[in-house]
Amino acid sequence: MMKTQVHIFISGRVQGVFLRSRTVSEARKRGVAGWVKNLPDGRVEAVFEGEKEVVEEMVKFCKRGPPRAFVQNVEIQCETYTGEFRDFTITY
Repeated sequence: MMKTQVHIFISGRVQGVFLRSRTVSEARKRGVAGWVKNLPDGRVEAVFEGEKEVVEEMVKFCKRGPPRAFVQNVEIQCETYTGEFRDFTITY
């Protein structure tokens, strides 16, 4: 299996709609490591690290978001897998 890391920025109505908490539960369920946080400009930023196919599932989830979210754009940057994360957390 190939491991990968992606760094994403999600914009739209994505704060105050449980996007971070749902992202944590979706990532932990799939064994994806990394973090998610709100940005001052209203976007949500996240890093996902793990098996390529489950990281892609996380990106798909972020393109939809939870029920109350309205995702307008997801900017994706592929990065080199580092293995630096042990868990998936919300950072501030």
